[in-house]
Amino acid sequence: MAETAPALDFFFAENGLDEARTLQLVDDALAGMDDGELFFEATQAESFSFDDGRLKAASFDSAQGFGLRSVLGESTGYAHSTDMSEEAIRRAAETVRAIQTGASGSMAIAPARSNKRLYGDHNPLLGIDFAKKVKLLEEIDAFARAADPRVKQVSAALVGSWQQVEIIRAGGHRVRDIRPLVRLNVSVMMADGDRQETGYDGAGGRRDYDFLFDENQWQAQVHEAIRQASVNLESVDAPAGEMTVVLGPGWPGVLLHEAVGHGLEGDFNRKKTSAFAGLLGEQVAAKGVTVVDDGTIEARRGSLSVDDEGTPTERTVLIEDGILKGYMQDRLNARLMGMKPTGNGRRQGFSHSPMPRMTNTFMLAGNHDPAEIVASVKDGLYAVNFGGGQVDITSGKFVFSCTEAYRVRNGKVMEPVKGATLIGNGPDVLKRVSMIGNDLKLDNGVGICGKAGQSVPAGVGQPTLKIDGLTVGGTAAA
Repeated sequence: MAETAPALDFFFAENGLDEARTLQLVDDALAGMDDGELFFEATQAESFSFDDGRLKAASFDSAQGFGLRSVLGESTGYAHSTDMSEEAIRRAAETVRAIQTGASGSMAIAPARSNKRLYGDHNPLLGIDFAKKVKLLEEIDAFARAADPRVKQVSAALVGSWQQVEIIRAGGHRVRDIRPLVRLNVSVMMADGDRQETGYDGAGGRRDYDFLFDENQWQAQVHEAIRQASVNLESVDAPAGEMTVVLGPGWPGVLLHEAVGHGLEGDFNRKKTSAFAGLLGEQVAAKGVTVVDDGTIEARRGSLSVDDEGTPTERTVLIEDGILKGYMQDRLNARLMGMKPTGNGRRQGFSHSPMPRMTNTFMLAGNHDPAEIVASVKDGLYAVNFGGGQVDITSGKFVFSCTEAYRVRNGKVMEPVKGATLIGNGPDVLKRVSMIGNDLKLDNGVGICGKAGQSVPAGVGQPTLKIDGLTVGGTAAA
């Protein structure tokens, strides 16, 4: 938590706000409420897009504003504005008090304070000048085209942001955080005769740009994108039917994130719209399956020193050895469920009210060697990378498309396949996990999670997994 950040009083100094009067406005707005906060935010963001041999787009945006929230029972009042004035906060206070119709709440205890720092304060947008950023993208384009004559198109994007937040509660409780975030994406299109295929790789985190400018880093991303496209050029139609599926480590954890993770968020379980509702303490997965959400990993994309309600993030065990142990909670749902907040109250920005969201969600490693897992499969699919997917939170049903997958026969990885989709039910899949690798890997730092119209950065991960009997959609006979 950035209590000692250099921009300690940024929002007050920048906008001419009187601290004492602002704190009093918050106290007045939240009097008689169960909870609430004033959320200040200032963000700078830039992006560079290089496509087809030229800089296609470059943008810079800066924005600031506030959101004032009141909570009483299950009701929420929310008002936001880009006008950072005392009068605007006063009008917002009048709006959020509208939910109080005679009832009187008891203000919840403020979050505990924390001095942990998971990332630096430095603004990554200021460290490297415009020309060098464009030059990096030009070098990526040239390097990719020189690496393989089959490369016909290269796209690269560099994205960075710097967010300052301050959260003020009734009674003068204040929390500040400064959050850097960077990402580099590389994709290539390769052609062999009339056939064209694509490959992609990305990397990022809550850091400065420096590591993305390291030659070893971006060249490795180019090589990975080319490798994926090359594999896809050799792929054949995917089989269809029920079969054993092995999921590779790292990014395939996005399936766990979507098919299981959202179902373990507090709001869905309080409203009993999740397939996991009411199952605390029960066996919901195969023995050996342990799933955690951990917002405390240094410099990771999904990490936060404090969440957007001011609660320090933590390592929350969701499933332990197959037993459902807990949910990811914001303050509102935790209070209504008689549980404690877990530091998962997140929002896209000041114009959005917080809700329970994942940070870095992953399955812990098991004891099996990945080669042993593949060798145990007589006939199946080895899925290494995923694209988009759809999930129904209530039923847990999902459909995911594979962007890199292989047929497995007699314990050996064979020909690559294209057009494979994995179809199943999240809770059911957890019970079908029969082998867990010892190779836990987190994704490279490019994840974006969407929920209820809000997008936030998130991390995923898992070890190699063997799932017995998963439906594979494809165009060839199994």
